[in-house]
Amino acid sequence: MITKIPFLGRCKRLLVGSLVAVAASAAFVPAASAQERDSFRLAWSIYAGWIPWLYIQESGLMKKWADKYGISVEIVQINDYVESINQYTAGQFDGVVATSMDALSIPAAGGVDTTALIVGDYSNGNDGLVMKDSTDVAALKGQRVNLVELSVSHYLLARALDSVGLSERDVTVVNTGDADIVAAFNTSGVRNVVTWNPLLDDVQKVPGANLVFDSSQIPGHIKDLTIVNTQTLAANPNFGKALVGAWFELMADLGSDSEAGQKARAFLGAASGTDQAGYEAQLAGMRMFWQASDAVSFISSDEAIEAMDSVRQFSFEKGLLGDGAPSPDFVGISFPDGKTLGDTANIRLRFDPSYMQMVADDAL
Repeated sequence: MITKIPFLGRCKRLLVGSLVAVAASAAFVPAASAQERDSFRLAWSIYAGWIPWLYIQESGLMKKWADKYGISVEIVQINDYVESINQYTAGQFDGVVATSMDALSIPAAGGVDTTALIVGDYSNGNDGLVMKDSTDVAALKGQRVNLVELSVSHYLLARALDSVGLSERDVTVVNTGDADIVAAFNTSGVRNVVTWNPLLDDVQKVPGANLVFDSSQIPGHIKDLTIVNTQTLAANPNFGKALVGAWFELMADLGSDSEAGQKARAFLGAASGTDQAGYEAQLAGMRMFWQASDAVSFISSDEAIEAMDSVRQFSFEKGLLGDGAPSPDFVGISFPDGKTLGDTANIRLRFDPSYMQMVADDAL
């Protein structure tokens, strides 16, 4: 039986100070996480790019790959996105799903050495800015924009404004919960919103609505990741092998028109409260990496590094790296081929494609 899971989205629901405080506490937690073990826990929350973990669990794919390496992996759905990252940061999970911005601003900024094990996709139209009775981003000057503050929507607005020579100082941001954004846009007092799918599709149905900027115009900036504790991964490489093996086995089916692919998409559509066509529409707004080799190529590119540089600059400007961060360089970020951003003595977020490369090389 398929259990329908309510859509929650990718947003921060807690005060930034609280997030950093939780993350900072994790720096003292887990010597245990660096030990060799045979059981692990991965947390996930609802979003089109992450719900495949539900199918991996329910179909037996995770057990298949875990058994291959003599381990067990428990996949746990957490109803609150930020809470799932907080629990990972506090050492209650060995891995979690997160956007690249939140991976940086919560665990990494709090001192938890974190590895982006799987780069699953990036938003390629699933996040957007919608205006009523206007198609000109420049016309936002002096206006109010409703969005989930400090979320990827906030970041998208910053990039949209920058594209026409404006900044956030030229508008008034109105913090609006994702549960309220569609209803708000249906009122006469709200004229501009930034949100993500499936909410984005709903606001575009409002009379006079125009999509004026979306994430396809900033490719690679809003990345969806599966992240794991770096120390845990180093002590337990089979954990990483089992996760990437299960993930990309499903991706090979999910991105195809095979019977297995149809079955998986139908399951995930029903599980996410829509249907197969609805889920496929959400996938269409993402650049999915169906093949591990494509994910490796992307995260090794200059484009990916430049996008992450933009994300860290925004995170610093909004105080998401913590009150003690003197500059965007506070948290070091490493990429393939020895490339880095920020403090090389404080690398806390690592884009390590070596496990995905094992999949590409058929070496698992």
